[in-house]
Amino acid sequence: MRAKLRQFFPAGWRERGSLLLALFTFCFLAAPSALLAAGDVAAAQTRTVVVGGDRDYPPYEFIDRSGQPAGYNVDLTRAIAEVMGMKVEFRLGSWAEMRDALHSGRVDVLQGMSYSAERSDEVDFSVPHAVVNHAIFGRKDNPSVNSLEELKGKSVAVHRGGIMHDYLIRQGLGEKLTLTDTPADALRLVASGKIEYAVVAIVPGMYMIRELKLTNLVPVVRNVATHRYCYAVDKGNAELLSRFNEGLAILKKTGQYEVIHNKWLGVVDTAPIDWWTIVKYAAVVVVPLVFLLGGFALWSRTLHRQVALRTADLTREIAERRQVEEELRLNQQQLVQADKMAALGVLVSGVAHEINNPTGIILLEAPILKRFHTDATKILERYFEENGDFTCGGLPYSRMRQEVPKSLAKIQDAGKRIKRIVDDLKDFARQDTTSGNDVIDLNTAAQAAVRLVEPTIRKATRNFSVGYRKGLPRVRGNRQRIEQVLVNLILNACQALPDQERGIELITWHDAFRDNVVVRLRDEGTGIAPEHLSRLTDPFFTTKQDQGGTGLGLSVSAGIVKEHGGTLEFQSDGSGTTVTLTLPAYHKEVDA
Repeated sequence: MRAKLRQFFPAGWRERGSLLLALFTFCFLAAPSALLAAGDVAAAQTRTVVVGGDRDYPPYEFIDRSGQPAGYNVDLTRAIAEVMGMKVEFRLGSWAEMRDALHSGRVDVLQGMSYSAERSDEVDFSVPHAVVNHAIFGRKDNPSVNSLEELKGKSVAVHRGGIMHDYLIRQGLGEKLTLTDTPADALRLVASGKIEYAVVAIVPGMYMIRELKLTNLVPVVRNVATHRYCYAVDKGNAELLSRFNEGLAILKKTGQYEVIHNKWLGVVDTAPIDWWTIVKYAAVVVVPLVFLLGGFALWSRTLHRQVALRTADLTREIAERRQVEEELRLNQQQLVQADKMAALGVLVSGVAHEINNPTGIILLEAPILKRFHTDATKILERYFEENGDFTCGGLPYSRMRQEVPKSLAKIQDAGKRIKRIVDDLKDFARQDTTSGNDVIDLNTAAQAAVRLVEPTIRKATRNFSVGYRKGLPRVRGNRQRIEQVLVNLILNACQALPDQERGIELITWHDAFRDNVVVRLRDEGTGIAPEHLSRLTDPFFTTKQDQGGTGLGLSVSAGIVKEHGGTLEFQSDGSGTTVTLTLPAYHKEVDA
């Protein structure tokens, strides 16, 4: 081989020949890279997932008397691992140690972590699998407090690294905080009189009071903060997070989640009942019983009057029953349609999950090819300068050196676009588990809705325009449901256009006078007949029944907007329709 290279390359070219030989060897070896990457994905699915958790946070997760991991989180993780075909290994320790272990890679996932916006900058959260309410605990002889603000100036114990540790620091209560390794240590300090109050999650707190027999402790305020409880992975580990999300969804559909939840969190005993409580409840029972006996005496004397009144009521009940039956029939139709939409959402989520795998390979390989091309260009340019143009991939190198970087950039941009579309579809189809009290950006919701229906918009019109006003105030609500409203409105506008030359305009702005955030959608379609305007949001009313319309889209949308405290208005002049969506602006309350 070396002899042939000496014949092919002139003297002085041996070093260059070695470089070219290395280049060609790399090209041949790079061919099976996609197969190797696919093998790596399969290997990742079979490896053992290390799951971290708190060793002393009952009933969520703890080490039992036999030295084994136990609790709600542990049972839930085992069930997810079983349905997803994963192997898991549990490592329970102090909470601060487990958070460090996640960031250092010693554990792959934390099975129970309360969500906060600050924490989401460090880790990625799953959909919530529980809600944790926190309470203020104190001794029975402590002065009464009614909120976290009243703890200022008092000694407070809190779990180190826990969500309430972060929260109290942000609220300016860090000056007298005593940090403990476990919530149980915080309660012991209060029971012993060394600390005045402890802020602990209500369920673990009541559980530990009962188990440790801390009879002098009571929850002074039962709910001072509520947080979503999720799985957490290191930032960017989307593949592992999607497997836990998918497994959790399966458990909820099959009923296993409810069984596990009821086993550990369904019933929590409260503080022991004292004699005064027994007397109070006995009075509540005995006093009504005395009145009930007197009522029976009166009832026996007025029975004949009720018989006559009952006869008159029967006629009214028959009419009401017919009305209820009609409402039940309509509700059944709505449930059938809702079930179809739920099934479609599951299908979309599954397809999106399958698309994510090849898209991930594209996004992984494209940067490698770009770096390879950058390194190889130095050698090829030198060869081009010394020997002139040559053929590369069937085309002159002078052309390929301009086209290849553009092609690689297009491949990477296309992969990112596919991932963005898939993420939007998964968000839109994901089961709604939020409380509806999130602070959202209406511009972001509108942009996501436009991306979701972009293929329909391109088919309907060549003149689609948007205007997003910068600096809009946020609104409070559920982003997924607001996106659903905007998707319905945009689809209706597209269906109203008779040809592609007619346009659609979407704009947002802030109505400072009424303090509302407004989205206005204007189409140049066929318009709405005046007699139909007042019935647009009635259930099952549709003018497009021959096109498969159900009459539920605008009805559901109006209900969602009403739940968010907003309005949905329609105007039509025969040459188009204008829909105006208004939602109250949200302003964060500032302490005086």
